[in-house]
Amino acid sequence: MMKGVRGFSLRLLLIVATLLVWEGLVRAFSVQAFLLPAPSGIFVALYRGIASRLYLDHIGVTVAETLMGFVLGSVLAFTLGIAVALSRRIEYFLYPFIVMFQAMPKVALAPLIIVWCGLGITSKVVSAALVAFFPLMVNTIVGLRSAEEDRINLMRSLAASRWQIFWMLQLPNAMPYIFAGLEIAMIFALIGAIVGEFVGAQSGLGMLIQSMNFTMDVAGQFSVLLILSALGLLLNGIVSGVRRRVLFWDPSQKIDAAGNAAAGKGGMQ
Repeated sequence: MMKGVRGFSLRLLLIVATLLVWEGLVRAFSVQAFLLPAPSGIFVALYRGIASRLYLDHIGVTVAETLMGFVLGSVLAFTLGIAVALSRRIEYFLYPFIVMFQAMPKVALAPLIIVWCGLGITSKVVSAALVAFFPLMVNTIVGLRSAEEDRINLMRSLAASRWQIFWMLQLPNAMPYIFAGLEIAMIFALIGAIVGEFVGAQSGLGMLIQSMNFTMDVAGQFSVLLILSALGLLLNGIVSGVRRRVLFWDPSQKIDAAGNAAAGKGGMQ
């Protein structure tokens, strides 16, 4: 327990020290605010944006786009990943197209998505889904194919059907891989939504950064970037929390739990 508190205190101290050094260097060298604002200026801009509810409205839009894109991309990735993993024929015909599509930079596709879907929320959801799609699909395929061949042969010898093998062996075995892909997909969905807002949007944090860029409000841009960092940590933490609850049987989770218990005992001593 004490070890965890000590680690958090050291992490917080490092952040504070970094901000103080940043503040001191900006003031010592008289760096112009439009080049690199001081942390004090960034926090003032953050307070003003939150107090005026400007940031809150745009945060809601970006979070909605991210979550909808994450769900859409995850469903498509999971479905196609299962199909590719279980069927060599589907893999033979579709996987090259999927890889070629992933090789295309999504920033280059964003203007086309805006043209096809408009400036509304739909284009941002599609952009977020496309960026989040590939890592989860690859993890799903790798996870489903990581089941030991001996276990599969054993179930076949017991007259288990293809779907029984999938539900009882392959899918549980793939869950750690799938959740690892979901954690990456959530962050990528946020990036995809912001890219879509950069290209063309009526609201959202990406659009807000673009408008601040035109007015040279660099402190405001940094404050929005700070909000995006916090959002990324929060969304990733939600997926990690779900993973810990769902994969309580996974050996890695048991090791983490044992480590935390040992740390607690050490702190009490």
